[in-house]
Amino acid sequence: MSKALFLQSSSLLCRRKVLSCGVSAMADPSAATKGDATQDGLSQLARSILPHILNLYNCKANAADFDVYASNATFEDPLMRANGVPQIKSAFYSIPKVFSEGRISDDYSVVEEPENGEIRIDNVQHYKFLGRQIDMPSLIKLKVENGKVISHQDLWHKQPLKSRDTVKLPLVGRLAESVRRGNMMITHLLMGCGKDPATAA
Repeated sequence: MSKALFLQSSSLLCRRKVLSCGVSAMADPSAATKGDATQDGLSQLARSILPHILNLYNCKANAADFDVYASNATFEDPLMRANGVPQIKSAFYSIPKVFSEGRISDDYSVVEEPENGEIRIDNVQHYKFLGRQIDMPSLIKLKVENGKVISHQDLWHKQPLKSRDTVKLPLVGRLAESVRRGNMMITHLLMGCGKDPATAA
């Protein structure tokens, strides 16, 4: 395993990250339902986006799944910040390189706020690394404009990402931002700059 990917996986272990997958949704947050439940409360756009996002977390990503993103979309979690679709591809294509298992549990819930262009997936993510099971609560926040995802945040333990705007010491926040960008650049290079994996003939 490459050094950068190993460091990435070690950070995940320290933070007890859990990947979960399941899709259910209601427009009213108070009526949000569990995975495998009806999606009748979601807009057609949200229903078309969700399966692709779930594929990313379930280690089933292919090139078509990234078509839901705008070309200038961003993805950010406590480890990395990706700018643009190629970097987002590298971030998700790296998951099965590090973990023997990655998935979102079936009891997640989905809330859509069409007026704000926001979709939220309250979930638990499950990873397996060197035989060790890692389970972590997460809140996935998608911002959608003109039919495309422009912002994708994965908030581990449902906590805000550390940045100059969210910590008491701006210098600490800037350092956290720089580390995420550095991790992303290393991962992007190791993953062939977002190259799609070869598909079976």
